[in-house]
Amino acid sequence: MAINIIKDDFDCEKYNRLANHPLQSWQWGEARKKMGIEVLRLSDEKHVYQLTFHKLPYTNYKIGYLPRSATPTKEVLEFLTDYGKKHNIIFIKIEPDQQWNNKAVKQYSNLVKSSHPLFPDWTIILDLDKSEDELLRQMKPKTRYNIRLAQKKGVTVREMSDDAGYKIFEKLYFDTCRRQKYHGHTPRYHRIIWDSLKNGIAHILIAFYKDTPLAAYELFYFNKAFYYPYGGTSLEYRNLMGANLLMWEAIRLGKKLGAEKFDMWGSLAPGYNQNHDWSGFTRFKEGYNGKSTQMIGSCDLVINTFIYRLYNFAYWVRRQLVFSS
Repeated sequence: MAINIIKDDFDCEKYNRLANHPLQSWQWGEARKKMGIEVLRLSDEKHVYQLTFHKLPYTNYKIGYLPRSATPTKEVLEFLTDYGKKHNIIFIKIEPDQQWNNKAVKQYSNLVKSSHPLFPDWTIILDLDKSEDELLRQMKPKTRYNIRLAQKKGVTVREMSDDAGYKIFEKLYFDTCRRQKYHGHTPRYHRIIWDSLKNGIAHILIAFYKDTPLAAYELFYFNKAFYYPYGGTSLEYRNLMGANLLMWEAIRLGKKLGAEKFDMWGSLAPGYNQNHDWSGFTRFKEGYNGKSTQMIGSCDLVINTFIYRLYNFAYWVRRQLVFSS
């Protein structure tokens, strides 16, 4: 099967029909280009694969990243290995949009399990083919109670998929990051993503009490699937359970847009430690009774073995210094 490099003048709508995740969308690639990141798009006739390449400071070496693509075939992996040798690429991190199964695991037997994945191995996926009544009935009682409490107390939810809505979301998101000491992407990164994905993929949903925003989500709709990548909350009126109602309205919006599933973008594995940093948002997501789903995980296609080992050692040393400071 021939592997082709997709040129910049390719039909983006045709490309998106072959892509299977927002991070593989044409718009996402264009956003990454605006950030100064190198983008490579490939096709094997059935699927597309969008990679980014990130240069290591003070070197000529690069690291590749292939997020949430279709499972790469043997031919794609061979193409990438050859491409990597020609372009000073140490390794390519591959995190496909693939649920765990024995066939997929066997296909990745020649790759190295990544020691520092970017996506969690588990997520929670809600089936949106069910009716709203059925979805409500299947929720955990406390979650359903909190939704009704928010409604009773006068919390309302509005879709504000415009720049005014984005500004509200941005403030709540970064307030939450500071509060939780989470160092994620920069305001510039999020603004570029919003500007590139609005008017189709990205949606902003906000919960209000009167005119006070309580919680806001940036959600992605792509090829009959809905995703919850980013959210932020306020400390005001937390007793009104605005976040619970907001998630319910996000589910309803996904159904309205035609989504068949709602991927909540990551969680802990079942039986997790209740003291884990992620336990709070995992419990929150579990309340809506989605299916806890294991993905194939993160693997590295190693191209330069010696430099790969040096890179992993340097990464480990850096983490030790960070955690000990």
